[in-house]
Amino acid sequence: ADIIPFADAQKYMKEYAHKAYAKKGEAIVEMNYKAIDMGADGLVKVAVDPSWANLTDNAANEEKYVGDEFIEKIVKPINAARGDSLPVSAFVGYEDGHFKSGTTAYEKRGIGVMVPKWIEENCIQCNQCAFVCPHAVIRPFLIDENELAAAPQTVQDHVLDAKGKEVKGLKYKIQVSPLDCTGCELCAQNCPSKEKSLVMVPLAEEMDKNEQENADYLFKKVTYKDDLMSKESVKGVGFAQPLFEFHGACPGCGETPYIGLVTRLFGDRMIVANATGCSSIYGGSAPSTPYTTNKEGKGVAWANSLFEDNAEFGMGMNVAVETLRHRIEDVMLRTKDAAPNALAALYSDWIAHKNDGEKTTQIAKILTPILEQNLSVEGVKEILELKRYLVKKSQWIIGGDGWAYDIGFGGLDHVLASGENVNVLVLDTEVYSNTGGQSSKSSRAGSIAQFTASGKPMQKKDLGYIAMTYGNIFVAQINSNASQANTIKAIAAAEAYDGPSLVIAYSPCIAHGIKGGMALSGDQGELATKCGYWPTYVYDPRLIKEGKNPLKMTSKEPDWSLYEEFLLNEVRYNSLKKTNPEHADELMAKNKADAQRRYRQLKRLSLADFSDEVESSVKAQANESAE
Repeated sequence: ADIIPFADAQKYMKEYAHKAYAKKGEAIVEMNYKAIDMGADGLVKVAVDPSWANLTDNAANEEKYVGDEFIEKIVKPINAARGDSLPVSAFVGYEDGHFKSGTTAYEKRGIGVMVPKWIEENCIQCNQCAFVCPHAVIRPFLIDENELAAAPQTVQDHVLDAKGKEVKGLKYKIQVSPLDCTGCELCAQNCPSKEKSLVMVPLAEEMDKNEQENADYLFKKVTYKDDLMSKESVKGVGFAQPLFEFHGACPGCGETPYIGLVTRLFGDRMIVANATGCSSIYGGSAPSTPYTTNKEGKGVAWANSLFEDNAEFGMGMNVAVETLRHRIEDVMLRTKDAAPNALAALYSDWIAHKNDGEKTTQIAKILTPILEQNLSVEGVKEILELKRYLVKKSQWIIGGDGWAYDIGFGGLDHVLASGENVNVLVLDTEVYSNTGGQSSKSSRAGSIAQFTASGKPMQKKDLGYIAMTYGNIFVAQINSNASQANTIKAIAAAEAYDGPSLVIAYSPCIAHGIKGGMALSGDQGELATKCGYWPTYVYDPRLIKEGKNPLKMTSKEPDWSLYEEFLLNEVRYNSLKKTNPEHADELMAKNKADAQRRYRQLKRLSLADFSDEVESSVKAQANESAE
């Protein structure tokens, strides 16, 4: 444009690149310098045809993915930035502010420049790719004869015989939805095959091979056969439908695989109270709703309240639901004697197992049609009005460390101390991720963030240990990058616990500045536990009454010699080394000493003798009986 000399423009761009990226390391700065030079060298003059001004947008994807009236008349106009043109009448039926779920399935953004390609002959059918995928775009399928016969030829030509006696006779296929993929590479990086069964290729290449059509068929027409093997295994849970998909979180996000896992395990009866933060933004930014439903129309009920009151919000949900379930129980008890024998037996069965999610799901499937056939029996109509509450709900309270450790800690502590049967999932990035990277009480000594530009001087708050002091809270500290199997077991045990549970999940984030980017967050996450930075454990209070130690370390003895390597792999720690190396060494030493102290503390508790608790428990029960 010749507004200023081009050489001056290059100079100013490089100065700004240095200012913007110096803290991320010299390698990043040099890459930006190179990009500026390459941009200048590669400039090509393009003649613009004036007729282009009258061209219309190609809406091929919009025309192909047609939804119901809500999608077409509300969601798509808002996504197209035409929401201000919607009349008030468009929202009739939604006056209470609720939005339908599953809207992200219609977006098909196609933002992944490179997407994974499945090489079936290398695949060992472990399903780990589905576990690590932050956006639920890669899924394993078990396909029966009829489903295979109706599938596109490009599906039929690329299937394997499913491995395992439970799935004998079925075909196996890994399928990616290219237009929903963000290209984060986590699936390819974490593929454990001797020769990679997932490699990154250009998006256009997979589109030309009809992979999106394959995905559309498999995701919509093939059943999720999640009842053939235990969902408390990495392979088994991979066959379950994720009821959290295609959201707008960063490529490679370390938080979302945990949410996806929880929905695979309990999504069809799950209620979520979500604290404001990253998880509320990608979890429900109108009109995009990634939480979805299964073929029966059952899925996650989700709501977001204020930052500081999320724990209370979730507790209120649980109290309300349980109040309605108590009403069902009262009706059953009042009318059971006069009910037909089959109905009375089911009433008794439900009352005996009312706090068991899986059991009440089974009972509800049998009980509901029988209730509908006995409308003249006393109490039946009242129970049918509340039939959605026959199944025990899985109440989750989800948020980040800024909420759990800082702003919402008072409420969280109150809710955990209440004894209510709620499950808290803390997605711990050790920084306020959503607001741009401010230090929290979860941040560690030496970390660079907003408000701690010269390195945080204090240690990390130990939220798990605080919760353990109550003695009746199930606590788990997990890291899916260190052990997927232990992560599944811990989450399943937390949900099954009849009382408050707290799950603290190590969550890699772009704010960490991991060397090599988020594609390598799996390796860095594994190193976090291996070096002692993030030990994993489960604290189960039920074991105390049996005279057993409630705390079990689920990670191996740390290799402390790897600790500095872990810290220096992240910009949040290594940038201080460049600006103030002496101060950085002091804080890194403190960081490691704090971690070692916390580990010794956990180790001591895990080795404590709880055998005398059996005797005290028996005495307490005897005193209660005497009274």
